[in-house]
Order: sequence, then structure tokens, then C-alpha cells
Amino acid sequence: MHLLSPLRKALLAGVCAAATFVSASASAATLKVGYSDWPGWVAWQVAIDKGWLKEAGVDADFQWFDYSASLDAFSAHKLDAVMATNGDALVTGANGHKGEMILVTDYSDGNDMVVAQPGITDMQGLKGKSVAVEEGLVDHLLLLKGLEKAGMSEKDVKLVNTKTNETPQVLASGEVAAVAAWQPNAGQALHMVPGARPVFTSHEVPGLIYDTIVVDPQSLHDNRDQWQRLIGVWDRVVTYIQDPKTQPDALRIMATRTGVSPNTYKRFLKGTHLLTLSDDRTIFTKKDGLDSIYGSSAISDAFNVRYGVYKTPQNVGSYIDPSFVNAVK
Repeated sequence: MHLLSPLRKALLAGVCAAATFVSASASAATLKVGYSDWPGWVAWQVAIDKGWLKEAGVDADFQWFDYSASLDAFSAHKLDAVMATNGDALVTGANGHKGEMILVTDYSDGNDMVVAQPGITDMQGLKGKSVAVEEGLVDHLLLLKGLEKAGMSEKDVKLVNTKTNETPQVLASGEVAAVAAWQPNAGQALHMVPGARPVFTSHEVPGLIYDTIVVDPQSLHDNRDQWQRLIGVWDRVVTYIQDPKTQPDALRIMATRTGVSPNTYKRFLKGTHLLTLSDDRTIFTKKDGLDSIYGSSAISDAFNVRYGVYKTPQNVGSYIDPSFVNAVK
């Protein structure tokens, strides 16, 4: 679900192309929202199918994308908003199209993981061994956090730069001791290598990876009432997904959108911690640490600069607008 490094070039190209496009918000009152296959974003399908957005007076066109393509479309000013991780919101802004995060839908709660070969039971078991990860992406950051918690550093392992969707095959080949990947790639790695196990997951660092709605500032200005109404629907979505009485129907809707079985999607949902608007009001408090979108994004910003995702540190606070979640009573 996370930004691919090659996309940086596409993002830059999108900035140039933007000169030939009129902002989506200026050309139509309909809110154009790009979303993709991550539980906290697929959750919006419930609101779409149930007609809750129209009921709330929101005229929105949710457009389904592969994740990287959605970021590309947002960068080219073809969307009013895109669903993205907080780290990737910084990347799109650093490369030309800055958006503002107005809602955190969830945080990764186990769907991102370091999967090790049989016989390796913890992060310390990776010392001196090779680990495959797509360098510069969020699970590279996850790996660094796992090493740090184990009293180690990146110098204690040998990184093998690998496309995330190739990590299951690389682990199965026996060429590396572990891989860092998100679902469904992590699950595929576990399936392909009997006895493999997660030795570190995003469950152990809640808030390292926040998933958000990123909105074009002009669209926020022109359509503030509609964005406020859209945010107001979110708690209804979360309740419908979490209520045991309605969860089966919610899983059916989400699984249908993504082309998997409800049972499979239920497993993905368990690795995603959905957040209510009450949760968001706490997360949008300005402070250091992973329990704040400000603190988490500052960590992502430092990581992005260190690994050359972009060169100039970003003003993290300018990417965050807490007023929408704070306005919902």
C-alpha cells in the first residue's frame, strides 16, 4: 500500500503536467477522491454502498486505483483528495503537490511485518544476516525500528534492496534470512515458506504508519462544507465495521470491492486499527511521539530525507489540518 520509489519520477512529471490541468475542485463541485486497497480506505466502500455520503449531502466520486497510480493522479491535479500514508503525503508535497491531512482513518496494527526464515525467533537472530526490503519505503523504516528495539542498528544486518512484491519469492529462495513487507506480500511469504514467522510487526509500533485522507488546499477552501460533512460520516462507517451484528455485511462489501473472500479480508482487517473521530482528536494533538500525527510524520520526514526520497526537510505542521475532526461533535 506504500509509495514506490520509482514513483518519485512520475510525481515530478505530474507536477509539470499539472500546468495543463485546471484543479479538479475548480472545474466541478463533485469531490474526486482516489482510494485503493487498504482496509482503512476500502472502509469507505461501506458508506458508498449504503448511500450515507449522499444522505449527508456529500457529492463525491470515489475513484478506485492501484495505490501508486492514485498518488500520481493526485500529483497531476486530477483528484481533489487521495488516501495515503502520512509519510507518502510528505513525499507528494516535497515533489510538488502539497496536500493537507484532515482525517486519520487508521494505523497499521500488524499488517506490516518482518518475516524470518524457520529457526529465527526474534530480531536478534538476524544479526550478521541478509534482510530483503525495498529501501526508502515504509517497511524499511519498520525494519529500522525493529532493529532499534532489539538493541541493534542497520549496520548489524545486510540489506538486500528488493521490490516489495518480490519479497515472498526471495524469502522462499533461501537467499535471505528475512524480508520486510506489508500485506498481502507478507502473508504470501509466510505461506510460501513453511515455518517462517513474523519477528517484528507494526503492532509493536502503533502510529509508525498512519493512513490518512490528503486533500488539495484549494478544494478544502472551495468545498469546506462538503469535506466537513464527509468527515462526519466516518464514525458511522467504523461502527458498522466493528459491530458484530453488521460486520459480516461490512466484510462482504469490502471483500467484493477487493476481489477476495470475506474471511481473507477479515484477517487483513485485524492488522488494521480503525480510528474514530474521538481517537483522531487525540492523534491530531501537536506533540512528539508516535501517538501524534505530528510526531509520527516528523519521524517519516527524517527518514525520507536520510534515504534520499526527497532532499529538503518538510514543515510537517503545514501538512496537517486538525480543524475538521475538531469540528465534529
